[in-house]
Amino acid sequence: MKKTAYHHGNLKEEFLEIAFDFIKTESVENLTLKVLSDATGTSRSAIYRHFDSKDALIEKMIVDGLKIFDEVIASALQDEKRSLLDRFYLASKNYVEFAKNNANLYRLLFGKKYSHIREELVSIQDEDCSGFAVLKTTVEEGQASGIFKKDDSYKQTIIIWAAMHGLSLIIIDGFLDTNSDDISDELTNNMFSSIFAGLVTKKVKIASILPFADKLLTPTDM
Repeated sequence: MKKTAYHHGNLKEEFLEIAFDFIKTESVENLTLKVLSDATGTSRSAIYRHFDSKDALIEKMIVDGLKIFDEVIASALQDEKRSLLDRFYLASKNYVEFAKNNANLYRLLFGKKYSHIREELVSIQDEDCSGFAVLKTTVEEGQASGIFKKDDSYKQTIIIWAAMHGLSLIIIDGFLDTNSDDISDELTNNMFSSIFAGLVTKKVKIASILPFADKLLTPTDM
């Protein structure tokens, strides 16, 4: 990694910036404290004052990374200028795009490798698990408005999240040649329409409340 001049005003933040930049192109497994030392020209002891191990660095990256990710999802779901299904659609698109554009960060946040650290920090059953909590709240809004079927909102939220997560992994890992933009967009649209065809009540006309419906539904569905 090319050494750059740093002001050392806030070394901890500089170390984190370097770490996030590093995993844009390199796997998390290749990230070491030495990478931070080499990039900033600081001693290992300076790094240890902020992160006494790689796990400590990873912990902070997961905390900050989840905040970034949650904002991407929550901002779409909480945009009250849009209809409920519009918000879900945009959140689905944002989710997959985030994974595509930040593949190694996504693997860090949701992969098995560092799950022991993540599980100590957050659980999807926590009230302050912001991204998941906002998704669950929006599902409950859909139930209250009569758009979604009455059911266990936690289970419904898990189904939605599992579909987005699974598709994101398939795309970023390059399975079935799904990493082209055209194919991934088509798959995201198909996933969205399939999920919500099962969630919405029979009385709801999806085409009447979703401007993107012409892209998602067949003429017989509409």
